[in-house]
Amino acid sequence: MQRLIQDEELRTNIRNAYESGRSAYGRLNNGKAPAKALLDDKKLHKDIQAASDALRDATDALRDGPKKKKRKGGIGRLLVLGIVGGAVAIGVSSDLRNKVLDLLFGAEEEFDYTSTTAPSTPAPETAGATG
Repeated sequence: MQRLIQDEELRTNIRNAYESGRSAYGRLNNGKAPAKALLDDKKLHKDIQAASDALRDATDALRDGPKKKKRKGGIGRLLVLGIVGGAVAIGVSSDLRNKVLDLLFGAEEEFDYTSTTAPSTPAPETAGATG
């Protein structure tokens, strides 16, 4: 009974089965011979088929149990959204990119280059070159 109250699809299937069965019963008792109506009346066939389909769907729904609703959120979705947002922010902002690189690999060391070797003395030019 609780399932009938909670499941909208089950209620719809039962309602459709009832309405189709009632319509089929009305067509069967319209004054013609029942055997003739069962063989010739296409609308009666359609009503009986619709009632049968709706009852089958209702019994399948009762056998399967209640359907669980899927959540549209959760921690996984939030995590993916955070990672994508962070990647976009790092890609767009050079200041943020530099901060992240400094945190990961350490701050860049800036230094001035000073040579520890003495400059070489230029070779004396020879004045007596033959030529």
